[in-house]
Amino acid sequence: MNKLIKYTSFLIIMLSMSFSALALTLQDAKKQGLVGEMPDGYLGAIKNNAQVASLVNSVNKKRKDLYISLARKNKITLGQISALAGEKAIQKTASGNFIKNAKGQWIKKD
Repeated sequence: MNKLIKYTSFLIIMLSMSFSALALTLQDAKKQGLVGEMPDGYLGAIKNNAQVASLVNSVNKKRKDLYISLARKNKITLGQISALAGEKAIQKTASGNFIKNAKGQWIKKD
């Protein structure tokens, strides 16, 4: 009986973790320290798991599509647009969330 209670408790905990991870939003991921902004205008994974990777891939695909469109419209390179976007994203990052510095290290923004 004791093993059944432990097993059931374990299942409940695992299921609740799965559902919360599936509902992961960009803001939640930033607040939890799972992702951060990078100087190249893209989102980076700090903690690697399937949900984080999926979120990062989805956000970065949308960003790249937007950057390509803006680069064409303004007749500048994708690299120039993404660097500008990276600067702005880092400036707008809330204090306590992660950013990647020039040395390639994840740090909490002051």
